[in-house]
Amino acid sequence: MTQLRALVAEDEPILSLTLLKHLEKLWPDLQICSVVDNGVFAVQEALAQLPDILFLDIKMPGKTGLEVAQELAEEWPDSKPFPLIVYVTAYDEFAVDAFEHAASDYVLKPVSEDRLSKTVKRLQTRLDNGQERSGELERVVAQLRNLMPGIGNSANSGGIGSTSNTGNSHVEKLSLIRAAIGNQIRMIPIGDVLYFEATDKYINVVTAEHSSLIRVSLRELLPQLDGNQFWQIHRSTVVNTHYIHTAIKDETGKLTLKLRGSDDKLQVSRVYAHLFKQM
Repeated sequence: MTQLRALVAEDEPILSLTLLKHLEKLWPDLQICSVVDNGVFAVQEALAQLPDILFLDIKMPGKTGLEVAQELAEEWPDSKPFPLIVYVTAYDEFAVDAFEHAASDYVLKPVSEDRLSKTVKRLQTRLDNGQERSGELERVVAQLRNLMPGIGNSANSGGIGSTSNTGNSHVEKLSLIRAAIGNQIRMIPIGDVLYFEATDKYINVVTAEHSSLIRVSLRELLPQLDGNQFWQIHRSTVVNTHYIHTAIKDETGKLTLKLRGSDDKLQVSRVYAHLFKQM
């Protein structure tokens, strides 16, 4: 039988060492294939190593544990079973209630051997059940929709691990985008925007006539958009629903959007595919 492997993503060294020590005692046959201290490395290592289990700290530099899970849900190869995820979180009543509601496995900081022992037993039982493992990706996607409310409907809702605050509904919505083009400022009415695409520290603002870069993150932009008009369809893409012509599903079940007024085709991630179910 192939040895099971796990990745640990925790930015606090003492907590990381404690978790590793407990795992070594409770599950000596589990191989720790990688230990990282931020969310960006967690994604890179997970896609490189393709482990069976992920222990993800909820609040990490680079990306939160939920953002890591979301990106992996989008990028995980179809040929490999999706890993089981255990979230590691400091005690927070709202967060714990949300994890319970989403049926997510989690352990609280500081990690106790007793609590981790119960988690290990649940993981071992689920890993022995091949049929349940085959549906893990769908299970994680459903959990993310509960844990990150912005995925559920509008583009401007905050979730666990998000830096958005509850006052986003009072943020003034954008009516005009001002984009620097050389020594000029291009004024773009918000209704002319086909979609926004995040690229590193910039966002590409795409209209039927041109593309323009603005220096802002997607996380900062989302609260300023009307969530009924602009839908996030991928971790890096927000589309103006007024320009969606059709959503096309290929033989693997993946969705692509065709837009009015553009030859561009936009990929819809698994996490947001539910937005395009038939009414």
